[in-house]
Amino acid sequence: MSAQADFSDIPAFQVQTAGEQRIPFVFNSPHSGRHYPSRFLAMSRLDAATIRRSEDCYVDELFSTAASLGAPLLSANFPRAYLDVNREPWELDPRMFREPVPSFANIRSPRVAGGLGTIPKLVGEGLDIYGSRLPLEEALSRIEHIYRPYHACLAELLQRTRDTFGYAILIDCHSMPANIRVGDGSLRPDFIIGDRFGSSAAPGLTEHAISLLAARGYAVAHNKPYAGGFITEHYGRPAEQVHALQIEINRGLYMNERTLQRVEGFGTLADDLAEFIRTLTMIPDQFFLTVPMAAE
Repeated sequence: MSAQADFSDIPAFQVQTAGEQRIPFVFNSPHSGRHYPSRFLAMSRLDAATIRRSEDCYVDELFSTAASLGAPLLSANFPRAYLDVNREPWELDPRMFREPVPSFANIRSPRVAGGLGTIPKLVGEGLDIYGSRLPLEEALSRIEHIYRPYHACLAELLQRTRDTFGYAILIDCHSMPANIRVGDGSLRPDFIIGDRFGSSAAPGLTEHAISLLAARGYAVAHNKPYAGGFITEHYGRPAEQVHALQIEINRGLYMNERTLQRVEGFGTLADDLAEFIRTLTMIPDQFFLTVPMAAE
């Protein structure tokens, strides 16, 4: 059995569209997958509810307006606990596997140290996913059959968007625990906008996104504690006409983190996000087309 078999009845990921792409945006929801293969659950020491604690519940649904506006929305069906595509392809913890990991694996990244590598070791509040070591082939199969195709799809969407419109904007969509605090601990942000400290997007795009959310009464933080993961860092290349922002939504706005059920504010947030997406995607083309192309 392999990763291919785990997703023989449902695709590992999907792209939602509404006909021809009409705007230079690509939306991505890499952590909202909620198909937990039975084989994976059998490997885990966690029950079917506890293993969902790292999931960005409903984020793909909250951003679904993007597709109706003419932007592709790429979303994972595989769960983050199974495979994290917001990591380098080889951020592997050697302590998780029976055999030695490849010599080129990044075994010393802070994310690996925290149990959150490409093949995660932990979910939620530091809970071990597995009760014993995995065969290395398990990691290789997930990377080869799901990670690589996912990134190939995302890269193709961005390339096609840039070729069509002259530039591309990636919005990487996530959620965060309700207990996150910033600054001196007094601010609980509703949203965090990450642009890798200014390196992944034109400053005006970041400022526009923050101002739109703040105007709707939300508390918005910038880069701290989430500046953007591998996807934002890897694809955000403003000098090459590709901009990337990461958006983190406070889960307390729309769900009960213990039961994973929607709360009363879900509909309001969904409506606000629909208007935010509509307004964000109206940012003038001229702003981005003035960014110089990188020398070839």
